[in-house]
Amino acid sequence: MKLENIELLIDGSGEISIGRAGPVRCAACASDEDQCLAMLVRRPDESLSELLKRLDSAIEDAIERQIFADEING
Repeated sequence: MKLENIELLIDGSGEISIGRAGPVRCAACASDEDQCLAMLVRRPDESLSELLKRLDSAIEDAIERQIFADEING
């Protein structure tokens, strides 16, 4: 599985985290040094690899199109 956007983010000044986020049992979050790029909630029956693919796509949307996904806060 190639996760180019996650790789670019981590190789730069960004980070991702996967795990509990407040009341959310499993979330995937990505940020760079300036802002949060994406916060995704793991869907029922979604595999970890599927969640990572969605996160990779959400990072691309944030960087290329200024569309920031926030499934945690609405």
